[in-house]
Amino acid sequence: MEIPYTTEIRPDTGVYNAKLGIWLFLASEVMLFGALFSAYILLRVGAPPDMWPHGWLDVRFGTLNTILLALSAITTLLAWAACKVREFGKFRFFHGCTILLALTFLGIKSYEYHDKWIHYEIHLKDGTIADGHLVEQNDTEVVIHGRIVTDETKLYDLRAQKDIQLTELTIPRADIKAMENYAPRHNTFTAIYFTLTGLHALHILGGTCVIFYLWAFGGAMWRKDPERFTNRVEVSGLFWHFVDLVWIFLFPVLYLT
Repeated sequence: MEIPYTTEIRPDTGVYNAKLGIWLFLASEVMLFGALFSAYILLRVGAPPDMWPHGWLDVRFGTLNTILLALSAITTLLAWAACKVREFGKFRFFHGCTILLALTFLGIKSYEYHDKWIHYEIHLKDGTIADGHLVEQNDTEVVIHGRIVTDETKLYDLRAQKDIQLTELTIPRADIKAMENYAPRHNTFTAIYFTLTGLHALHILGGTCVIFYLWAFGGAMWRKDPERFTNRVEVSGLFWHFVDLVWIFLFPVLYLT
């Protein structure tokens, strides 16, 4: 049995089935991310004064990833346009560019996650705090590249502090009271940061898999039914543009505030 309205327009909705489906799916996605952004706002408003991090994320990486996703939005649009004018070779080129841009984005995000995972806040028994990136550790000592502060609030607003001096510190384990990396459980900011960007990264990964499938295995459908294939490319592009839009909100909220 042939599925109706895979290429032709439905008279009751004005769009073909797949496009209607993706719009309904994106509506649920808006509610999901809307709830998470609302949670971020409430958590930040409710945070004690001087205890919300500023400058913990590298704006350079965030800016680069913003540019990469903006370019990928253009290339996926050009891939769809190439299908509309029946140029399959150009479609593969532009979709290939989209895949490379997406993988680069995920690579940079993985580096940022790793940077947080090896970043430690070490509370010492004398009341001071050592903070920095782990160099090495063994049963007797921990070596980090960082600094020692006497007030925990100095670890939060990094943008207000100029010329922070970092050195290699060797800390005997006998002097350590507590030691924790900047993982999701570290504090409220890292929890919401990893939740928002992690969920977004999963969407990037899922979208990349779909785009790769169309790029690598779409030739058969293209030869049999190019209009239906073009519609699939358009649907995947709509999802991709939504992912791009989410990042446009994530970047200033997490990196610039």
